[in-house]
Amino acid sequence: MKRTLFASLCVLFVSSAFAGEAATCRDVRFADVGWTDIAATTGLASTVLSGLGYKPTKTLASVPITFAGVKSKQIDVFLGYWSPTMDPIIDPFRKANQLTVLPTPNLTGAKYTLAVPDYAYNTGIKTFSDIAKHYDELDGKIYGIEPGNDGNALIKKMIDSNQFGLGKFKLVESSEAGMLVEVNRAVRAKKPIVFLGWEPHPMNVQMKIDYLSGGDDVFGPNYGEAKVLTVTPTDYAARCPNVAKLIANLHFTTDIENHVMLPIMNKTDPNQAARDWLKANPAVLDKWLAGVKTFDGHDGLSAVKAYVAAK
Repeated sequence: MKRTLFASLCVLFVSSAFAGEAATCRDVRFADVGWTDIAATTGLASTVLSGLGYKPTKTLASVPITFAGVKSKQIDVFLGYWSPTMDPIIDPFRKANQLTVLPTPNLTGAKYTLAVPDYAYNTGIKTFSDIAKHYDELDGKIYGIEPGNDGNALIKKMIDSNQFGLGKFKLVESSEAGMLVEVNRAVRAKKPIVFLGWEPHPMNVQMKIDYLSGGDDVFGPNYGEAKVLTVTPTDYAARCPNVAKLIANLHFTTDIENHVMLPIMNKTDPNQAARDWLKANPAVLDKWLAGVKTFDGHDGLSAVKAYVAAK
């Protein structure tokens, strides 16, 4: 009887040690606001999760809809909360404890503010106060990205309040890709253009651009220096602790993101771009997968390294 009981306890212990995550955690739903940097980080996270046996998916949504989706638990992970520019959008959700922001940023050293091509900077558009002086050359336009974006809202607020004398300007909203088409067209024609720029992004290595000074009160100090944080539903870590452990471990650099983003800009699928980068740089997985198991409870690091090396 004692032997039978001991054997049963051993089986129970072994089963618990290798128990996987709850079945409801297998589908990991990411939000992507249409920025290439978020496509890159989501691609990296999704590739790792696929190697662990999960089924990641991605939903394209605006920033406000993304936060609402996290609140309603229709979105599990958002890797693209840029602070401080998104603070006004997320603050109501945070104050009501309707979502969780992980305490450690997944990226530091980012920037986000208005920019111009180098030739426009060299001819006098160096600060926010210089923009209005070049109204005619700029066709009275400042180029933003997708509607509902926080950066667009800051530009619109400047225009509406006539800050820096921008009251007559028009905000042109489209998308990241649409904005960059306009910037590249202007660069080819050596025509001045003011647009929403940020780093990490391949635009910083593909084009010669300069960020405008004087916008600290709008985008924040040091050219809109930002940290990028991760957002999840309030109970996600309790429901899906293994995925939550991975998500908390994910820390990127501007160099990593620039290199993954470049092929994405050239129409490579984000997951494929991420997998190619991880295959060439597997060492980063050691920290990302510390303490992380596969979906069915086995060693995560060896599984993911085998997965990315397979193709």
